[in-house]
Amino acid sequence: MTLSPKAREIYDQLDKDNPRMGDIKKLAAMIKKDHDLAIVLWATGEFTPRLLAVLIMDKSLLNQEVIEELVDGMSIHDEAQRNRLSEWFMANQLMKSKPTVKLLKSWEHHKMPTLRRLFWYHQARLRWTGQEPPENTAILVKTIKDKLSKETAEVQWTMNFTAAWIGIHDKQYRDELVMLGKEVGLYSDEPFVRGCTPNYLPEFIRVEVEKREK
Repeated sequence: MTLSPKAREIYDQLDKDNPRMGDIKKLAAMIKKDHDLAIVLWATGEFTPRLLAVLIMDKSLLNQEVIEELVDGMSIHDEAQRNRLSEWFMANQLMKSKPTVKLLKSWEHHKMPTLRRLFWYHQARLRWTGQEPPENTAILVKTIKDKLSKETAEVQWTMNFTAAWIGIHDKQYRDELVMLGKEVGLYSDEPFVRGCTPNYLPEFIRVEVEKREK
């Protein structure tokens, strides 16, 4: 695509082969908010320009329709890049205003797997950052038990992740979720990497609880 001189100048400063988050953040701090430029960079379809685009978007312009369009555009990336982009988008835009947080909380049953994934990632984040919303924990546990084994892989990971953080911080559900992890067996065959928290739910909970009990 043809870029304007301003967009070309920014585009040429990006390392497309080895994106460094620190460099992207510095460039975004220099640009500040520029939604028009963000849309042009997003339209390149390239991973690194899209990382920068997320940082300079105007969150007040991010309604449901715009978000769905952006997320639909992420489908051209492989799963690792798509997950990284969507989490970057959540952390740097969706978490920054009450209207978009409200949207985040509404995506549990959305037709787009990436938005369902963000719903669960947000619920996990509330817990690992100590902002537990106890009013919905019992409902989430029931949903996890009903749907964990049936969800698409990209949503499963964050649903499992949320289950782990509920089990870590809310002792009344711990045994129930450990048992669920054993029954479903999700990630049970992943090799153990020393120093890393495993994805397998019973071990995830055990490792993180032991850290907090030392």
